[in-house]
Amino acid sequence: MTETFDVIVVGGGPVGENAAGRAAQGGLTVALVEHERFGGECSYWACIPSKALLRPANLLAAAHRMPGVPVGDALDAAKVFERRDSFTSKGDDSAQEDWVRGAGIEPVRGHGRITGEREVTVDGGRVLRARHGVVVCTGSVPKTPSIPGLDEVPTWGSREATSASAVPGRLAVLGGGVVGVEMAQAWARLGSRVDLIVSGPRPLPKYADFAGDAVAEGLREAGVEVHLESGLTAVSEVDGKTRLELRGGATLTADKLLVATGRRPATDDLGLESIGMTGGQSLAVDDSGQVSEVDGGWLYAAGDVTGRAPLTHQGKYAARVVGDVLVAKAKGERVETRPWTRYAATADHHAVPQVVFTDPEVAAVGLAGPREGSADRVVDLDIAVAGSSLHADGYQGKARIVVNTEREVLLGVTFVGQDVADLLHAATIAIVGEVPLHRLWHAVPAFPTISEVWLRLLEEYGL
Repeated sequence: MTETFDVIVVGGGPVGENAAGRAAQGGLTVALVEHERFGGECSYWACIPSKALLRPANLLAAAHRMPGVPVGDALDAAKVFERRDSFTSKGDDSAQEDWVRGAGIEPVRGHGRITGEREVTVDGGRVLRARHGVVVCTGSVPKTPSIPGLDEVPTWGSREATSASAVPGRLAVLGGGVVGVEMAQAWARLGSRVDLIVSGPRPLPKYADFAGDAVAEGLREAGVEVHLESGLTAVSEVDGKTRLELRGGATLTADKLLVATGRRPATDDLGLESIGMTGGQSLAVDDSGQVSEVDGGWLYAAGDVTGRAPLTHQGKYAARVVGDVLVAKAKGERVETRPWTRYAATADHHAVPQVVFTDPEVAAVGLAGPREGSADRVVDLDIAVAGSSLHADGYQGKARIVVNTEREVLLGVTFVGQDVADLLHAATIAIVGEVPLHRLWHAVPAFPTISEVWLRLLEEYGL
């Protein structure tokens, strides 16, 4: 038996929910297919639980920087885990499924595979047909490096690192990206002895150098042993523990090894071969979310699976665009995909915000540095304003703006320091809105706040 809907969305995480919700709001019938939990990776194993693990320790560290605030020296790990579990509902996604039904969307449990044009088959039996489009929002899965012995020992991935409820005596973390640094600090502050193994000269290589350096120092202050310009040459199990051979000959023994070496689009078992594509690769899309390799305008994708901007908030943004595009096309309306219009995910190219929730935090949007061969100008400053001085004794922070000097608009902003995440949206608005610096000069920051750094940056630029 074949069931027909206007739109079929494969993947019930936050990206899929946004695509489905937007299409349903526009009056289309929608099926949302999910093989694990509605709410997806972010809700149960990534963004939400990781921040729940990090926040208590960040607060404790902040209190220690404030004389006169009586606090202890250690977290109650059991209480931290209990609070985290309250956000993840211990894996119970019934509330998420209720939201799907309440939004007028048909939830379909099972593994959905594309089996033909506009057709998705769930677990080999239930066949769904789409009048207008199929949207792939299957996210990403961890990448595992090729290291001798690694596949023969038990390891943690990001899921295990965010859901564990016992503190390992010694934890080794392989990878200096966002997951690696966040989980290294979280578990160190929960009581584990942590070694972070980083291949380059600093963690967070995609950010401004000063950001990675500051986070490395913050990790050391939290008790993490940071191994730079390092890597693993072999892994083995010895007496129930994991023995790690590091580049250069040093060895470590850990109770747990977290492999945090990146992610790749989850397209391996999606049935792409049925429409002449190859699984395991990202789905290239245009700014409307339409998959470029498929004719007929029926296949769309959003989120990590596209490889464009693998962040939850950016995937939700792209999903809203896709949902609106499908509604407009179903109504026979013209879809205009010029930059910065409703039907184009233009921000993916110019203004992708991200926060690393370590202590210090890193908040960045747009370019981390000047474009090669351009007249772009970089202004770097310490965050040393009245607001930061009151915020914490000995406040340590840095700020950077990247300016297109020909047009005098911002191309990128980076903040590093305690509690800088909430500075980020102002920077994102300035970049998206292409606010000229001479106009931004009239956006007066409140005193005494850390936002005063905006005034100092513009003064340093010459205004």
